[in-house]
Amino acid sequence: MNGRTRLDRISFFLLHIWVLGVCGVVIGAFLVQLLGSELPCPLCLLQRMAMLLAAMGPMFIIRRTSVVGSDATSDFSTGFGMSILASVLGLAISGRQTLLHILPGDPGYGGAVFGLHLYTWAFVVFLVILLVSGLTLASGSLMVVGSRPGRSGAWSRITSVVFSVVILGNVVSTFVESGTEWFLPDNPTNYELLQEFREFLDARSSAGDQSVQKAN
Repeated sequence: MNGRTRLDRISFFLLHIWVLGVCGVVIGAFLVQLLGSELPCPLCLLQRMAMLLAAMGPMFIIRRTSVVGSDATSDFSTGFGMSILASVLGLAISGRQTLLHILPGDPGYGGAVFGLHLYTWAFVVFLVILLVSGLTLASGSLMVVGSRPGRSGAWSRITSVVFSVVILGNVVSTFVESGTEWFLPDNPTNYELLQEFREFLDARSSAGDQSVQKAN
C-alpha cells in the first residue's frame, strides 16, 4: 500500500467518524430531552438542524465517491463548503443563546452537562467543525478522497442509515413538540401535538356525553 492510498483510506474513514460524531452529539441532546425531561427551545432546535446540515457535507462526499465519473476534488470542496456555511449559521444561533444567559446570576436554559449548558457545548462543537474544515481544506489534495465506483461499502451504508435515522428523529421530535403551531414558546413546557390530541379526545368525549344527555 503506497502513501497516497493510505491517506485516501484515512481520509475516507475520518469522514465517517465526522458524520457519526455529529450524530452522537444530537443523540446526546435527545437523551437529555427524553431522560431529563428538558424540552428544547426554538434556538436549541435550530442548533440541532445546523449540526445535521454540517454533517451533510461529509455525507455528501461519502455518497459521491461511489458515483461513476464524479470529480473528487470538486465534491470535496463542495462538501466542506457546506459544513463551513452550516457551522457559521450554528455559531450565530448558539452564540446568541449563550449571550442571552451570560449575565451573572442567570441560571441559563436547561440543566448543565459537565458544567456547561447544551447551547454552550453546541458553540464549541461548531467551532471544532470550522477548525477541522479549515485545516482539511488547507491540506490541499492530501485529504481528497478518490472515487470508489460501484456499490457503497457496509461502513458507508451503516453511516448513511444512522444519519438518516437521526434526521428523521429530529423531524418527528420537532413536530411532536410544535404540533400544528407555527411558533414555539421561548420556554416550552409540553409537547403541543400530544396536548392537542388530548384536547381533541376531551372534546369528542364531551360531545358524546352531551349527545347521550339529549337522547335521554
